[in-house]
Amino acid sequence: MGYSIKRECLQMILEASKEHYPMEFAALLSAKNKVIDELVLIPGTVAGDAHAIFHMWNAPVDFSIVGTVHSHPSHSARPSDADLAFFSDNGPVHIITAMPFDTDSWRAYDAGGNRITLQLVDRGLPNSVQF
Repeated sequence: MGYSIKRECLQMILEASKEHYPMEFAALLSAKNKVIDELVLIPGTVAGDAHAIFHMWNAPVDFSIVGTVHSHPSHSARPSDADLAFFSDNGPVHIITAMPFDTDSWRAYDAGGNRITLQLVDRGLPNSVQF
């Protein structure tokens, strides 16, 4: 079974991406029973219009962290070479949001940069919509 994401967590990601525009937004993803349900914000994160930098040594020791999320202030949710290098060392699930930061403009990737499907769930119950 793959990972899924709670609809309210995805909405929080999309809203944070909009709020940070034109800068990038970045956070870690936390999951329980393979359901991503929480964002972990890292102190000292530096956001720019083409980057978001956080130092993993500032991250809490939290074994529920399964990956990362960040926004692209463009219409592309494709990972850059820097994204791919970062993915490989930081968990099995990575989300990129893109303009206009809606439910159609985000993508999920594995640690190798391959597209994966995250099922949207409401209150822990699967929904028929998959991305």
